[in-house]
Amino acid sequence: MKRRSLLAGAGAVAAAPLIDAPTAHAAQAVSSRKVMTGAEVLAKDDWRALSGQKVGVISNPTGILPDFTHLVDTMHASGKVNIVAVFGPEHGFRGSAQAGGSEGDHVDPRTGIMVYDAYGANADKLVKLYTQSGVETVVFDIQDVGARFYTYIWTMFEAMLAAVRTGARFVVLDRPNPVGGYARGPMLKPGYTSGVGKKEIIQQHGMTVGELARMFNAEYLPLEPNGGRLKELKVIEAKNWKRDQLYDDTGLTWVMPSPNMPTPDTALLYPGLCLFEATNMSEGRGTTRPFELIGAPYVDYKWAQALQTKNIPGVAFREAYFTPTISKNANVLCGGVQVQITDPHRVEAITAATHMIVEARKLYPEFTWRAETPPGRWIDLLTGSDRFRTMLLADATAEQIVAAWKSETDAWTARRAKYLLYKGAHR
Repeated sequence: MKRRSLLAGAGAVAAAPLIDAPTAHAAQAVSSRKVMTGAEVLAKDDWRALSGQKVGVISNPTGILPDFTHLVDTMHASGKVNIVAVFGPEHGFRGSAQAGGSEGDHVDPRTGIMVYDAYGANADKLVKLYTQSGVETVVFDIQDVGARFYTYIWTMFEAMLAAVRTGARFVVLDRPNPVGGYARGPMLKPGYTSGVGKKEIIQQHGMTVGELARMFNAEYLPLEPNGGRLKELKVIEAKNWKRDQLYDDTGLTWVMPSPNMPTPDTALLYPGLCLFEATNMSEGRGTTRPFELIGAPYVDYKWAQALQTKNIPGVAFREAYFTPTISKNANVLCGGVQVQITDPHRVEAITAATHMIVEARKLYPEFTWRAETPPGRWIDLLTGSDRFRTMLLADATAEQIVAAWKSETDAWTARRAKYLLYKGAHR
């Protein structure tokens, strides 16, 4: 059921006043933390960067301010920002849709603002929506999780290209990268672009959305058909964030960016453990610990036992049994592991996932890629080429597979340097 149906009778909610001040608990949390999001910086400046503009906002439930009100709700209630449209990405503006879903076009019952479905929308569609709604400035405020295949950064890319073509300003309200500023993993190669990787960036990019926007504007948008650089790109930076800080170090409140991203720990493992989406194993969707619980009906204690001997930095493996309620192996008892984070600052999720896949293939003849045509295409798209898959099938060790992309990671780290906005670790 679409959100507009769920909220059809929400007139009382629409008429209710916004929260004017944080609760005592929230106020104490706000006063004690140091990191400020770009949205908070903009609000404290009384929305001046948006003054006199017809504004379109791309956001989801993560676009909150310190008092837990949504950016759009607060801007609308202020009367100082002329919001003419909201654009909802995957899962929707209010977050009512599951993976691969959206809320459709509808009028938001709280604000009366038209919400357009932007999930999977390319620049051509967004140009029409910008023109239809009269947008002059596009605002992007979504909490990313730092992985190439998390779709929000590609929503931003298409939105930026549409802004180039319509002459709209583009404003990014930056938020910390929850897995820090470290770059890890393989580079996307030509021929392997898709909705989970539209341009050549590495698997765990180690950048904020504001930094990525600067790179997109300089390197990628000018190469697109009817492309070029934005008329104006403004990144309102998060304050006091350092690149070696993880989300739990920021003092910010975690809001689920998507239904299967419940905690900062999930985000920390996701850049690697998401690779299990390409296999016939459950990646824990339909459990309380997605991307931490991994398993299948054919898995036994031997997998956890083998992985524990690998001494992979930052993680340990607990034998676990679970029954997913959705997705692969739904309502079937699965054996497997729970990946336990022992040192968040040492976690290398892609390395951990590589070891897990190598060991699973050794132990279980039933282990294979998920059903699709051609077989293994999804793992190629997630890793950015066929190298991971072909090395695995050639019985390469996990160490050999990880070593194969080191030069790509090093080159990316050097290339991205001029777009970085925050100090701290650059590895």
